[in-house]
Amino acid sequence: MTDDDGTSPPRAGLAERQAELVAALVAGGPPPAGFAPGPLAATRAALLRKRAGDVARHWPLLAAGLGAEWSTTFAGWAAGRPTTGSLRDGWDLARTLRDQHALPPSAAEELAAREARLRYDGRSAPRPRRLPAVGRAGGAVAVQIGGRVRLLRAAPRPTTTATVAGDDVPDAAGSSLWI
Repeated sequence: MTDDDGTSPPRAGLAERQAELVAALVAGGPPPAGFAPGPLAATRAALLRKRAGDVARHWPLLAAGLGAEWSTTFAGWAAGRPTTGSLRDGWDLARTLRDQHALPPSAAEELAAREARLRYDGRSAPRPRRLPAVGRAGGAVAVQIGGRVRLLRAAPRPTTTATVAGDDVPDAAGSSLWI
């Protein structure tokens, strides 16, 4: 589309410039020409904080398990990734932390329960499971039967020592022998 004088209207490149700006703000793209780096970085940081809050609402145990490190952990993980939605972002972060052996125990339980209830391949939207399923993450195991998820936890074992002929060593099972 051209004007009467044969030039392109000023809106011709607007969509491309908007796409560059969005990529710079949420997907780690380079800053577009004509934008001051300081305000652009501040806006990017604000959007990451907002995104972290949205993910924390879907994954409260993940956020609570990371505590004061939540914001920096999430920002470091999400900095170069466009969002796929709060549920999926949290799921992908939890799986990444699990693979790095850095997933807090409460978040492992939350991930195991989600994986027992929903099927998520990392690419498409999660779908409910129809058949009985088991989800595992860290030391947590969740079982889904008939749409209900149950979290299985090992019973805590007392940590006492056995005294056999003056030997203060627990047996192999960790239980106490009293003779």
